Amino acid sequence: MSWHERMNIAIDYIEENICSGIDFDEVAKIIGQSSVNFQRTFSIVTDISVFEYIRRRRMTLAAFDMQNTEDKVIDVALKYGYESPEAFTRAFKEMHGISPTAARKQGFALKMYPRITFLLSIKGAEAMEYRIEQKEAFLVYGIEAIFSTEDEKMLKDIPDFWKESWESGKCGELLKSTNDPTSNIHAVCGYRETGGNTFPYMIFTHCTEGCNTDGFTQIEIPESTWAIFKSENHTIEQTSAAIQSLIKRAHTDWLPSASYKKIDGYELELTYCVGEDLFYSEVWMRVSGDK
Repeated sequence: MSWHERMNIAIDYIEENICSGIDFDEVAKIIGQSSVNFQRTFSIVTDISVFEYIRRRRMTLAAFDMQNTEDKVIDVALKYGYESPEAFTRAFKEMHGISPTAARKQGFALKMYPRITFLLSIKGAEAMEYRIEQKEAFLVYGIEAIFSTEDEKMLKDIPDFWKESWESGKCGELLKSTNDPTSNIHAVCGYRETGGNTFPYMIFTHCTEGCNTDGFTQIEIPESTWAIFKSENHTIEQTSAAIQSLIKRAHTDWLPSASYKKIDGYELELTYCVGEDLFYSEVWMRVSGDK
């Protein structure tokens, strides 16, 4: 079964259980990823969190109920998982701009978010450079932060983490700790369980004999087969956008048609300098030959 087919089955499950509790462990079984990795993948591909998608779908269906039934506000609120009509009314107003009661009147504009469907697109005009490599295990160390997949700003929070780490001098300290003027700093995420809907993200450099790892988090990247995707050259300011574009295309363009399956965890983001204010980036995704 292809990646986009598994994603559609996961959406089927979410839609069928939209009025009840959605078990993300069940979704994870369908998609063949951990719950947190599914949530990250969803955000990367759709540009919204799965929690925001569920909220929008519930409010869409609630608006239909308010217009087409005589159900009380409290009954509609409970149907879509809200414990009180007040909380439901706040969420309804936030999306539609009017109260649930007002939605029963004609002439008011309401918002409708349709069900998401993942399709295999027919493309080919834009090439995507990749290679497959087998790498032995290696050690890295660096600056760690924990992010939540529930936060719709996740894709903004990570670039902000990079900015803060540079401005505070932490990245400079990390580079200095290598005792190697040619060293680079990169990033890795999803390398351990952090609980709930969270995942770890580390700005790292490679661990060598001359480095000083004191005060930093150290992990081992396991021996793996990697699908490696390379960007065009870009400026340092364009790094985050270049990496996010690579990750998105790896999921939407490459995975649906490749004869490989993505393996959870240890996703790498590497950036290299090729000239004055000129860089290129790579995204490393662990894969197996079993689709």
